[in-house]
Amino acid sequence: MKKIAYSILLFTIIIMTYSCDESPQEEKVEPVYSFLLGAYTDSEEQGIGLLTFNPDKNILQTQILTKGVSNPSFVISNRAQTMVYAVEETSGENGGKVKSFKFDRQNNTLELLDTKDTYGDHPCYLSLDPKEEFLVVGNYSGGNFSAYKIQDGILNHVQTYQHEGQSINPARQEKAHVHSTVFHPNGKQLLVGDLGTDKIHLYDFNPTYAVPFNNSDPGSVEVAAGAGPRHLAIHPNGSTVYLIHEMTAELGVYNYEAGKMSKIQALPLTGEDFKGNVGAAEVRISPDAKFVYASNRGDANEITVFEIGKSGTLTFVERVKTGGENPRNFVITSDGKFLIVGNQGSGTIVAFERNLKTGKLSKTGAETKFNKPVYFFRLD
Repeated sequence: MKKIAYSILLFTIIIMTYSCDESPQEEKVEPVYSFLLGAYTDSEEQGIGLLTFNPDKNILQTQILTKGVSNPSFVISNRAQTMVYAVEETSGENGGKVKSFKFDRQNNTLELLDTKDTYGDHPCYLSLDPKEEFLVVGNYSGGNFSAYKIQDGILNHVQTYQHEGQSINPARQEKAHVHSTVFHPNGKQLLVGDLGTDKIHLYDFNPTYAVPFNNSDPGSVEVAAGAGPRHLAIHPNGSTVYLIHEMTAELGVYNYEAGKMSKIQALPLTGEDFKGNVGAAEVRISPDAKFVYASNRGDANEITVFEIGKSGTLTFVERVKTGGENPRNFVITSDGKFLIVGNQGSGTIVAFERNLKTGKLSKTGAETKFNKPVYFFRLD
């Protein structure tokens, strides 16, 4: 009997152990990603938006954070996500407008704190210095940029720097057109892409000076005539700059060393057999700094993927249709798993899954509508 009881006990222990081993594993839940959403507006009911993407449910959703902001085509937050800054891409006697908001991230609400003139028509770009003490606004039609010292959300204008010059395309380059203002990771220089003059202007940044921005030496680097510098992205190591050539639909690669730049490569965003209009727009570096992505509008409506080599040079990977018209802007999630693109012309936002090893994109099927989406700022 003892042997039988022992056998039953042993059998019970084995069964219980097996059952424990076979217990269901907890499912891994993907995070829900959030982005500030900039757009062009057609009514007072529109304004600054919020986009969320739930990968598990494969759903993109949008909402309006604050109404009545006219053409908030560029909108950013500070790192603490307690403040939001937005342009009003408009024109007037003192240019367009820039606004600051108190951001309640928990309830996703914005409280207007300040509105200032930008002293240049059609502001289209915003950037904060590394210490988030200064806000810089690039004015496209004004051909200049303005700087503001931030104090408790209030914007105090300290400088406007006017560009002069033109380039070879009389329709697009009749004068200066500032299209981007990007701080170098070293915090010592501001890089300003000027579509009208075919130059990247370099400014030394001295936050303790009454006038914080001054021309550096040599002051600018010329790109190919008619290229049309637009947005730029700087590699995390600070040594390579990737510049969108809007008008020729190329991605330029530039070396950056000791405050000076030189061109090392330019790659087309279209295939050899492509015919039609182009309009390169945005460039983004993947979070792991192994790939670069660039959008192209016109008749292309594509995102081109490049792999980054050891020296910063690029190798073509693929071109992918964005599933809509006029893909002006896109964003990559912080973990690199997804890329979300806004098609301004068709008023759609589309999500792609991103292969972390190859950099390639595949559609998730998630899509939503929003009026003229043109900018995403990552909050996750």
